[in-house]
Amino acid sequence: MKPLVVKLGGSTAGHAEMQRWIDLLASATFPLVIVPGGGPFADQVRISQKRLGYSDDAAHAMAILAMDQFGIAIAERHPQLRVARSILQIGEVLDAGATPVWLPSSMTLDAADIPPSWQITSDSLGAWLVRQLCTDDLLLVKQTDEYTRYASVQELAAAGIVDSMLPDMLGEGTSLHVAGSGILATLDLPLASIPGRRIIRHRQTEAMGAQ
Repeated sequence: MKPLVVKLGGSTAGHAEMQRWIDLLASATFPLVIVPGGGPFADQVRISQKRLGYSDDAAHAMAILAMDQFGIAIAERHPQLRVARSILQIGEVLDAGATPVWLPSSMTLDAADIPPSWQITSDSLGAWLVRQLCTDDLLLVKQTDEYTRYASVQELAAAGIVDSMLPDMLGEGTSLHVAGSGILATLDLPLASIPGRRIIRHRQTEAMGAQ
């Protein structure tokens, strides 16, 4: 079975929802890979860039390293979770029956197809990992439920709910799902299916499919 890629947003850090999501994901009856957001570590990169004046290229590298840091913090919060830095390690963790938490720096810092920009966040890196794993589904876990007001990934990007590069980074065969804190009360352990809402790529695509 192909693994689901789950981006666990850094905005959950410090909230009770973070541990609830970790418990749910660790209990899943299907394979999945957790992609950490940058959390408070990425926030400090933004703050320090203004104070220290380093370039966007440097900030991009630091933000990816911030994902590593948040990933280590996530992995420590459940015995089912294991950090993984490569496709090989992800496979090994899955084969062992555990859940990998991807630390992206080893694979992404020098990747030619990842622009060094604040427009690229863990949303887009999750989409990138889906392609590297040759899998099909990406779930973005957000702290907001505003996503329910929008139907397409372009609308989500325009509203700032996902990063602006995500529509371009999504593979043609990738199915995007989004879930927020409001859905947590409806979910039980073990997690048996992909939670949240499936997002269409284009409104016109949905209209064409209905013809």
